[in-house]
Amino acid sequence: MSSGDRIASTFERLRKEGRAGLVTFVTAGDPDPGTSQQLMERLPDAGADIIELGMPFSDPMADGPAIQAANLRALASGASLIGTLDMVRRFRENNSDTPVILMGYFNPIYQYGPSRFVTDAVSAGVDGLIMVDLPPEEDEELCDPARTAGLHWVRLVTPTSNEGRLKQVLQNTSGFIYYVSIAGITGTRSAAASSIGEALTAVRKHTQLPIAVGFGINTAEQVRETGEVADGAVVGSAIIREIENNLDESGRATPELLDRVTGLVSTLSGGLRS
Repeated sequence: MSSGDRIASTFERLRKEGRAGLVTFVTAGDPDPGTSQQLMERLPDAGADIIELGMPFSDPMADGPAIQAANLRALASGASLIGTLDMVRRFRENNSDTPVILMGYFNPIYQYGPSRFVTDAVSAGVDGLIMVDLPPEEDEELCDPARTAGLHWVRLVTPTSNEGRLKQVLQNTSGFIYYVSIAGITGTRSAAASSIGEALTAVRKHTQLPIAVGFGINTAEQVRETGEVADGAVVGSAIIREIENNLDESGRATPELLDRVTGLVSTLSGGLRS
């Protein structure tokens, strides 16, 4: 199945089911490569419709304390961009349907080599990219080669994006739009569903693409409310905090970690399926 098919067919399936999708974010390699791989492989059965996989980076400036800590844990356990792509490749051995979006920052990709990265991401089974720090003015760096190779370019839209900027931001966007519900960093506070609904109405005047909402969605109730106005709800920090809550004193995964994290994902997913 081609990368274009996976995202489009997932949102098509969700439309038929009459619900929004759950997009789950985890950092590749957190808290260690083996646990991270097992968690990724269990997320779809727990209720994740799309997986966002964070590419570990030492300075994730858009992310709050929980995801910053996850990046540091992953890097300390030996995570790398090559390891992240290997995770996706192994995931694809048993799952050809769930879209996987890599989210992160340009520096590690610049070091890796953008054209080599695009080739390796496609062959690993990645469906799209969310690059936090590459604005439309820099599209030739990665967006253009990624789209040419068949990767979706999922762009962030924020509450501060005015009409003119919105048109520019949406120009090369594909797959879906990631609407950032708050001005600030991940996992710190939440926006009211009513204000999100108004904002999405404005965005939808400019695009037919599905819109997933993230930053500050932590509970099944918030997932449910978001799902009433958006096509998807993105949860990251709450899942990362559950990982952190299930580490031992040495920072290693406890035997309960996988069940507790997937249990949380099932609860979150229940907010969209009731």
